[in-house]
Amino acid sequence: MNAPTELAQSVRDLINNAGYRHNDRLPPERELCSKLGTTRNQLRRALAELEAQGLIWRHVGRGTFVGSRPVLNLTDVTYLGNQIKPEQVVSVRFTIEPQLSRLAALHSTRSDREQMRLCADKCRTAEDWRTYEAWDNNLHYAIARSTRNQLFLYFFETLNSVRRSIVWGQPRETLKPTENYSSFSEHDVIVSAIAKGDCELAASAMVDHLKSVYSRVLPTSIQSDS
Repeated sequence: MNAPTELAQSVRDLINNAGYRHNDRLPPERELCSKLGTTRNQLRRALAELEAQGLIWRHVGRGTFVGSRPVLNLTDVTYLGNQIKPEQVVSVRFTIEPQLSRLAALHSTRSDREQMRLCADKCRTAEDWRTYEAWDNNLHYAIARSTRNQLFLYFFETLNSVRRSIVWGQPRETLKPTENYSSFSEHDVIVSAIAKGDCELAASAMVDHLKSVYSRVLPTSIQSDS
């Protein structure tokens, strides 16, 4: 139980079972130590492991939060999340992310592409949905970062922070993605197209991926964007 990986799993279970949302703050370290029967040093090693996976982020003096670190401050993210409808998020994703994939095919480095492949592989081996979503988020971020366009990256990070603050209500009937989960092969096509430098295939593959995702989560948004 005291090994960081085992303790990290216990923290992950606590997050899942308590129903925390993206950017929700976890209890203070003292309370977590009491709940999990561990020391503060051991807890911090486990939290560092989860932070490296993009499952949590920490802010000195403010606490530990669920999800990846937002580019905006939490007040702005909360405000935008309350003002924007899910359909609007989908519309912006269809506008921005295919172009990001196109630019990634032009400008990504070997290191960028290796990171994309790592994220896609981690999605396949995720032990639960929250871990899958973290690595899926890391993959999309890796694509955006590889464009070498800071303004596009800022727009993507803003969009992503708002997207992850919205409750989509997607039903989860399994503990984790099934072995034939459609996003796995969709990720492969996107990453492969970027690696080949095929701009148009990368963009169209991203469109196909987003259509596949939102046909499950928000079908009406696909009808309006098709």
